[in-house]
Amino acid sequence: MPRKLISVLSAVVVMSAVAFAARAAETLNYDAKSFAAAQAAGKPILVEIHATWCPTCKAQAPILSDLEKQDKFKNLMVFRVDFDSQKDAVKAFGARMQSTLITFKGSQETGRSVGDTNASSIAALLDKTT
Repeated sequence: MPRKLISVLSAVVVMSAVAFAARAAETLNYDAKSFAAAQAAGKPILVEIHATWCPTCKAQAPILSDLEKQDKFKNLMVFRVDFDSQKDAVKAFGARMQSTLITFKGSQETGRSVGDTNASSIAALLDKTT
């Protein structure tokens, strides 16, 4: 294959990847100040109470990743709360266990689920943020 064609194809692949990544939801490690700012700005928010050792959290991860790449969730802010090291935040959200998903539209809680690994019901939960 000619060198110039390879360069052009490589550039197209890189640009496509950048454009695709730009559409994905933004995921942050939870901190109260950033969460409050997102709420004050009226952003759609998902709070994910997560533990690295949790098999349900591991099952939720690819589902959430796929959903967060959808164009309708491009403005979604995802805050990941570590179940083991952020006990104050876990308590503040009223979560009793890891694998809890809580959605907000600004400061208004719009829904929550615990232990859900069904893609369609998780999608319905995220839809409540839009």
